[in-house]
Amino acid sequence: MTDADVIVTKDIIKTYEDGGVPVQAVRGIDFTLTKGEFTAIIGPSGSGKTTFLNVITGLDTPSSGEVWLSGKLLTSMSGNELSDFRRDHIGFIFQAYNLFPVLTVEENVEYVMLLQGTPKEERHEKVMDILGKVGLADYAGRLPSRLSGGQQQRVAVARAMVSKPSLVIADEPTANLDSKTSGALLDMMRSLNEETGMTFLFSTHDEIVMKRAKKLVVIRDGKLDGSGSIEG
Repeated sequence: MTDADVIVTKDIIKTYEDGGVPVQAVRGIDFTLTKGEFTAIIGPSGSGKTTFLNVITGLDTPSSGEVWLSGKLLTSMSGNELSDFRRDHIGFIFQAYNLFPVLTVEENVEYVMLLQGTPKEERHEKVMDILGKVGLADYAGRLPSRLSGGQQQRVAVARAMVSKPSLVIADEPTANLDSKTSGALLDMMRSLNEETGMTFLFSTHDEIVMKRAKKLVVIRDGKLDGSGSIEG
């Protein structure tokens, strides 16, 4: 690994049991993601990309192989150590937003920092700063139910980025949005990527995401099928 590497995987294999029959969902993937990338993992349904994403974020354990995140061997961790490390180093954006309905926008965004023990004044300052960047500073006191789908996903982006994690993972972030809203969201995320240097990794079927990614990584039948830089 180098200091520029955020994620490095070495010969990752993930095998499931399906009715007593072993099924290899991920088949020996070597992968490197460096700081500041804006990369999308693509592939057909059942290709193994979701399993691979779960493995590199510590949500699932590989059958064999190594996952390194920010210079630490993720696959050697378990329990609270893994949970705390994931909390401090990875920001998640889900297709279903996953906002707490009884918390305001500000409370949703500050939640991870609350778990991290960040002082109240510092939390407020960081929340308002990121809400300003995603265009929602005037919505801090609103509940998610009073926001559009696109606005809720912007809150999710703000929550994922507010503590400046090593990596932001976005799993099908545009799945519940129309094309115009999806385009605006991705333009905003790419702008934030370029402004902050934060690293983004997407899993997607959406051409809107693919067109805005700086690099595509293809997974097919549990293996890497190629990757390449994209102009734009």
